[in-house]
Amino acid sequence: MFSDVKLLIVARGQIPFRMLDLEFPMRIAIGSDHAGFDLKQHLKDSLVAQGHQVSDLGTNNTDSCDYPDFASRVAHEVVAGRAERGLLVCTTGMGMTMAANKVQGARAALAVNLDEVLLTRKHNDANILAFSERYTKPEEADAMARVFLDTEFESGGRHERRVHKMMALEHEDQSASTH
Repeated sequence: MFSDVKLLIVARGQIPFRMLDLEFPMRIAIGSDHAGFDLKQHLKDSLVAQGHQVSDLGTNNTDSCDYPDFASRVAHEVVAGRAERGLLVCTTGMGMTMAANKVQGARAALAVNLDEVLLTRKHNDANILAFSERYTKPEEADAMARVFLDTEFESGGRHERRVHKMMALEHEDQSASTH
């Protein structure tokens, strides 16, 4: 399914504009809270069957737990370059998205439909995709994950300029802002 072609992309992590050498299959970090456990397990099994290297960062059961713990783990793996992409699952996907985006260098997006997933990769260079277990069927999640992993960022031009501006917001002095 995947070629042996290596892709060179720019990753915006702790060290800005660090070059990563992506290979297919990819190294993927995955995590969920208790409410996303079943869909996470499904996605993990599908990705492993496709030949990806999947690092499951928890949770490992359906006991109640806190989603920011797992969003942080996945985001840090991606930003550090130990995973090319990250996948997260919780009840709505929104909490995971918000928590992951608190990690400098993370660009998490909520998976809603195939077109939005495609555009968030092509135009926003999302490196983490969050899913809602409550509102996403397993086959929909598989299709969205496939698009997320297979789509390249359109580097250069207006999209790259906009991503640079977005990432620069992480370094703004919040005390200097005016109301």
